[in-house]
Amino acid sequence: MAGARQANSTELDTVARAKRMSGDKRAFDVLFEAQQYWMAMETFRQDRERNKKYTYGKQWDDYICIDGKMVKEEDYIKSQGNVALKNNLIRRMVQAVLGVYRSQMKEPTCTARDRDEQKYGETMSTVLQCNMHLNRMTEINARCMEEFLISGFVVQRKWYGWRENKLDCWTDYVQPNNFFIDNNMRDFRGWDVSCLGEVHDISFESLCERFARCPADYNRLAEIYRQARDKATIGATYDYFGYPLQGYYDFLVPRDITRCRVIEVWRKESKPRYRCHDVNNGDVFKIDIEDFEELVGGVNRERMQQALELGMDMEDVPLIQYEWFMDSYWYYYCLTPFGDILEEGETPYEHKSHPYVFKAYPFIDGEIHSFVSNVIDQQRYTNRLITMYDWIMRASAKGVLLFPEECLPKGMSMDDVADEWARFNGVIMIKQSKTGALPQQIANNCTQIGISELLSMQLKFFEDISGVNGALQGKPGYSGMSASLYNQQAQNATTSLLDLLDTFSMFVREGATKDVKNIQQFYDTPRVFNIVGKNSTIVEYDPKKIRDVEFDLSIVESTATPAYRALSNDILMKLFEMKAISVEQLLENGEFPFADNLLQSIKSQREQLEQGQMPDGISPELIQQAQQGANMAAVAQAQQMLAA
Repeated sequence: MAGARQANSTELDTVARAKRMSGDKRAFDVLFEAQQYWMAMETFRQDRERNKKYTYGKQWDDYICIDGKMVKEEDYIKSQGNVALKNNLIRRMVQAVLGVYRSQMKEPTCTARDRDEQKYGETMSTVLQCNMHLNRMTEINARCMEEFLISGFVVQRKWYGWRENKLDCWTDYVQPNNFFIDNNMRDFRGWDVSCLGEVHDISFESLCERFARCPADYNRLAEIYRQARDKATIGATYDYFGYPLQGYYDFLVPRDITRCRVIEVWRKESKPRYRCHDVNNGDVFKIDIEDFEELVGGVNRERMQQALELGMDMEDVPLIQYEWFMDSYWYYYCLTPFGDILEEGETPYEHKSHPYVFKAYPFIDGEIHSFVSNVIDQQRYTNRLITMYDWIMRASAKGVLLFPEECLPKGMSMDDVADEWARFNGVIMIKQSKTGALPQQIANNCTQIGISELLSMQLKFFEDISGVNGALQGKPGYSGMSASLYNQQAQNATTSLLDLLDTFSMFVREGATKDVKNIQQFYDTPRVFNIVGKNSTIVEYDPKKIRDVEFDLSIVESTATPAYRALSNDILMKLFEMKAISVEQLLENGEFPFADNLLQSIKSQREQLEQGQMPDGISPELIQQAQQGANMAAVAQAQQMLAA
């Protein structure tokens, strides 16, 4: 019976069936599926490239059709003898939103679902903050926010391993151009994704560090990536730093052949399993078919035997309940472009998911529309008006002299007349003509033709569409504007960005959730964590106590913001003035630049007093009086002052 069950499960296991039917060629099936998903995101990559160009100033790179030929707008403008001018408003808008995000910097906080385990939530919050400091998450999240504004799609990778000779939980920024998801996903949360992955271009040394476990593995990798190992220069690209060949995106071939292309694919596979519920202790778990007898059948028979020995009713025996089901689980492949499988297996993470965290905005009907894309048309029209204004000003008449030929005197040429006309206090002799025509100068006023009004209108449209107005950018208000009105305008502008900021906060929360799960899984030895700085906290992490605790994560206002520091300092100073707290409590909990040194000095002097020594920093006159015993009251007063 067990053999028949196992044979049947092999037919239903998608991985086992692929190994049996395709053999060594099954990697090409996975590559082909991943390539289709990657190619389906070509439109997104093109839109992202366009948005990035407009954000960083290359705003005349769109192609237009002129006489049946496709040329760049900048090249066409130059061919007409004009200059392609631009006023980069998008960059200013992005910087303003980033400033709002930085000023409202938030951090994840863990809360245990069981209130009796809340102390573990505080410990996990400290451990999570230490891990965020290790990964420089403040900078990563700021750059990810900029990516979110430009492309509308942001990805991070949460993994555990070695980096810089340190074994820890790490966070990597993933370039969206190298990432792909299946085009059937429609859930805003990404819960219905069935296949995703990343294209890696790494050095041969990093490749061996990741996949070589023995000399045989190294020889295999060296055979697959011979050119990368030998650093072959034929066919290598030497672009300017940070400016690769534009528009080159290939799924199988890297831009630089001295890099090793590794394609990481995570997709849902299925196999039959048993879903079990142990009513004795409330545990819910799932097991493979081949483990059924050991983990369920044998345990149930043992419990029934014990019940018979004790004379219990069989209906009261707490047996493990189970049901057969088809389990959908995450399975990963690390593939080469040549169809080699470097590594594969079921997800090693106890959260039973993939290591990626991604967020697309707004993702209505699976579409991605970034914040920058909303104002590209206004940016284009603004640039067009500026260029047109410049062309009209250069083409208009500015001080042109009309000099009748019959008025030209003898002995003077037109060049002499022009020089004399431009000279200060110049005198030109003219000969009166029969028509009475005299020289005259023409200056055409080309400014009042409506361009300035159109430009002001576009700038107003730019602020209305983006929601980033002058108050949010820090511009001063008009004369006589009240502070409350100015603050209300800034608050209204922030409200228009609230959906964007909260969506990104949800992305940060999802990433922190996977960080917590990885910490619970891989931190398997007791550790001491210390957050340095003013609010220094030292906690001891005990994996036996925290490993199985369920946490809820919330995104709260960071205590590192200037507003929070100022508010906390004001409250502490009021408590100190009321003598509700001591000097040490004030310095330990306040945010003062001199607090650390002053607190250390007070503690040092207190230790000297307790040891019967004369503290440093006491005036020489007071020391002399103490030595002579003439003024013991002054010494007692000094001790009381230092002990306060």
